[in-house]
Amino acid sequence: MASVAWDGKDGDMARIVFRDAAGKQQSLRLGRCTKRTAQNALTGFERVLESHRVGSTIHPDGVKWLERLDDRLHDRVARLGLVEPRKGAASVTVAQLLERFAAAASVKDSTRAAYKQTTDSLSAFLGVDTPLHTVTTERADAWRNAIAEPKAGSESERRKVKRLAAATVAKRVHVARAIFKKAVRWKLIAANPFEEVRAGSQSNPERSHYVPREAIGAILAACPDAEWRAIVALSRFAGLRCPSEVVALRWGDVNWEKGRLTVRSPKTAHHDGHAVRVVPIAPELRPILQDLFDAAEAGAEAVVPRLHDPRTNLRTHFQRIIARAGLKPWPRLFHNLRASCATDWVETFPNHVVAGWLGHSPMIAATHYLQTRDAHFDLAAGIGNGAEQAAANPATHTLTSDRTEQDAKRKTPRKPAALAGCAIGCDPMETWGMGGTGLEPTPKTPSETLVSDSGGSKCGNNGAGFGAPTAPAERPADPDLAALVTAWPALPLAVRVGIVAMVRAAAPLGASDARDGAHGEGDR
Repeated sequence: MASVAWDGKDGDMARIVFRDAAGKQQSLRLGRCTKRTAQNALTGFERVLESHRVGSTIHPDGVKWLERLDDRLHDRVARLGLVEPRKGAASVTVAQLLERFAAAASVKDSTRAAYKQTTDSLSAFLGVDTPLHTVTTERADAWRNAIAEPKAGSESERRKVKRLAAATVAKRVHVARAIFKKAVRWKLIAANPFEEVRAGSQSNPERSHYVPREAIGAILAACPDAEWRAIVALSRFAGLRCPSEVVALRWGDVNWEKGRLTVRSPKTAHHDGHAVRVVPIAPELRPILQDLFDAAEAGAEAVVPRLHDPRTNLRTHFQRIIARAGLKPWPRLFHNLRASCATDWVETFPNHVVAGWLGHSPMIAATHYLQTRDAHFDLAAGIGNGAEQAAANPATHTLTSDRTEQDAKRKTPRKPAALAGCAIGCDPMETWGMGGTGLEPTPKTPSETLVSDSGGSKCGNNGAGFGAPTAPAERPADPDLAALVTAWPALPLAVRVGIVAMVRAAAPLGASDARDGAHGEGDR
């Protein structure tokens, strides 16, 4: 059941190694001793361990071994949960652990406040004077159930009890697990009773809400002044955390020329490389910042001075503004503004870019910020406004052939002269008619060359000879002509034919001959 292991530089430090009821390896340090002393301790310890596992009275040999132990070694056995501590012996209580954990935590005030919610809950349930080693896994599970489920009682009493959200329960379980993990590290207990307590996800989709741009327009119109419009716009169109990142914003952080904001994040400042980030100034945000800048006093540094007043109640005031706009307040007012900004960004920009602008990883964004909107379902189904969006969104288009049904039914192709020279940048195939001399191809004039719209090898006037492609032409200097050349491969065939027809109609006499003659001049 157990064995003796030897540690230390000289191999004279003994410890008894065993596995607890959960199968996890534990050890009892005996210190420096002889092999005979360690073997006698192993015999007595196995008696104690055996009685604990089967729930029986300790064998007399085990009792005698325990009686001979000094208080320090006996306390180590007690912290393993195998025996009760001796009367009068010092025992760490739940309150002492929680106080030590709070003193050792190096966190921000907001995080410390969140920790206090968990420590208060543990103190109330476990008892402040409860010896730490008596906190079992059963008590840990019972605490989790107590904060997750409504209290027992009549129906009217249960209605009065506010059930914690699943995300809040998960957060408190994680904190409790961290507290007792510290206790194990500090050698106050042998095992963490909260290690296997189910936490769950800290995300809460039920409180997610997408705030559309139309609603933001009404809210901005209902804002009492420019500062409030900036608070709303910075949260919705720049993804800033409110109030922590908005209150830290200075006019020196605004780069008007490049359209960028430098954002300082107190929440992520303790992570390497995440104290400062840069976000774009959206077109909707720029005029709001400009109005606020024009109205600012000379020498002012803070973009939103109102937030520096600790008496400012953002949540209550913002709810009044939303009601004034004729809307209903949504859960997590400012968080969902930031999440809505993230949802808009990720539909246009790559995930890693959006994550950099938001100041966290793509996984965090997907878990806590990105939202599924009704418009996504409409767009995928092609119904309602989604059909119009699908028509305007190139990503939803399927590649279709330029040939129409009528073209397929025609026995003769379109007029060859109308197609000559249409191969600029589109890289199509040549379609040659069967010559009267047999299978051997005969030279064709440009007017006799048929151009297929199915794509393939070089054709038409692009080749210096039959099937011999020339080097690609340089990009035209004229910007309009360059744009036409770039867009040419994606244009439908009918559009291309129309453009060529207009060019020929507007070209001066002799231009066609000059163009045809240039075919042979290109290699000079």
